[in-house]
Amino acid sequence: MQEATQNELQILSGGAAQGLVGQMKDRFQSRTGLGLGGSFGAVGAMRDKLLGGAACDVLILTQALIDELTTQGWVQPGSARPMGAVYTGVAVRAGEAAPDVATAASLKAALQAAPGIYFPDPVKATAGIHFRKVLGALGLDASQASWRTFPNGATAMGEMAASGAPGSVGCTQVTEILNTPGVQLVGLLPKEFELATVYTAAVCSRARDADAAAALVALLAGEEAAAARQACGFRVA
Repeated sequence: MQEATQNELQILSGGAAQGLVGQMKDRFQSRTGLGLGGSFGAVGAMRDKLLGGAACDVLILTQALIDELTTQGWVQPGSARPMGAVYTGVAVRAGEAAPDVATAASLKAALQAAPGIYFPDPVKATAGIHFRKVLGALGLDASQASWRTFPNGATAMGEMAASGAPGSVGCTQVTEILNTPGVQLVGLLPKEFELATVYTAAVCSRARDADAAAALVALLAGEEAAAARQACGFRVA
């Protein structure tokens, strides 16, 4: 996204919401005259941008982070709206045979056979942190030569699509898989490794236009965008 201008709201968002924001931005602009700028990426990196002074009107992060930032005074009290839960899934390149990932044993076999394992930042990205733990639980710490990590899940999936390496396997949040051309969702992580993360939109306490920011939060989290959220991979509890 471009640098901040007076004619756009600035969003700091987890990559899970990028597809949804992309679908709704024209509708929001037609109503308000405001475009949408900002950044999408690992939630930890977005928090760091906020704390580092980046322009921000709307935050879309995990519920836990929104709660934390509200306590710290970075979020306008009462402005937070949950958008739904996002599960973590497994992907392959589009058109390739889908491996069995339904059990821990079958997931381990698929990962062991993969020439590349693509996933987001194992330090700052929600799915990357979790999947790094899954790899450890499966005893695959020694397979790090095949790990391909990137700042966020969308980038990881895009790189896997462009890799030209058949048999590669990726793991990130379902929304990022569904909204990245060239990859396809195989399934969710096995039940014992399941991760469902609730994402929440909220108005930043230093928003330049708090009313417009609240209108964007209401649009993204409200009934009007319900079908779009579902299509993008959000689930309502």
